[in-house]
Amino acid sequence: MAYVYDKFMAEAPYDKWIQFTLERLKNKKIKTIADLGCGTGEITVRLAEEGFQMIGVDFSMDMLSYAEHKASNKNVPITWLHQNLQELEGLNDLDVAISYCDVINYITEEDNLKNVFQRIYQSLKKDGVFIFDVHSIYHVEQNYKNQTFADVMEDVSYIWFCLEGETIGDMYHDLTFFALDGDKYIRFDEIHHQRTYSIDFYKKLLYEIGFHHVQVYADFRLEEENITSDSERIFFVAERCE
Repeated sequence: MAYVYDKFMAEAPYDKWIQFTLERLKNKKIKTIADLGCGTGEITVRLAEEGFQMIGVDFSMDMLSYAEHKASNKNVPITWLHQNLQELEGLNDLDVAISYCDVINYITEEDNLKNVFQRIYQSLKKDGVFIFDVHSIYHVEQNYKNQTFADVMEDVSYIWFCLEGETIGDMYHDLTFFALDGDKYIRFDEIHHQRTYSIDFYKKLLYEIGFHHVQVYADFRLEEENITSDSERIFFVAERCE
């Protein structure tokens, strides 16, 4: 998927993620930020260009290869780590950890989610900040489940079936890609499993682990708790208290 990821994400609202991050951190002295689930490094590189000391973490070596190439082209120093977030280790005294573009939705089991949040908490310094986003339950139930998506470009195309999971907020993405390789197209398939939970569930889990001052935002808006019944992307901002 790393091979085609940037092509299909060309219209993603990266500027909005950057702006949201800068606004949430503007009154804090921030030096080091870890981008957890950094993918091909688009957000990581942009924040490095803003002057932050960046660490990019991802489980896909292919994604990290593309990310490292971007950073080299932009001439920005970034530390890249190949790790599963469920086994996150070796990061200490971070000012900020971010995890965007529904990375946290790939942590589908409650126990695993608690483990990931605990590891992130331990990696932050006192008063360090954790920012992440997830799909809203509304977005999953109304705009994804049992829908079919497709896109056709000159050198790559895909067909994407979004299948209903066993519970509310649970879904499977059945993806088929066709990519031009010389004078022929090659096909590859992937299955992605995502799950989202209620806002109250995420808040409760964050507080149980030890985070405090948990704030919730919707759809890149900067007004706290400005959430409606049809909000699609939910943002959480939480601080380590000790």
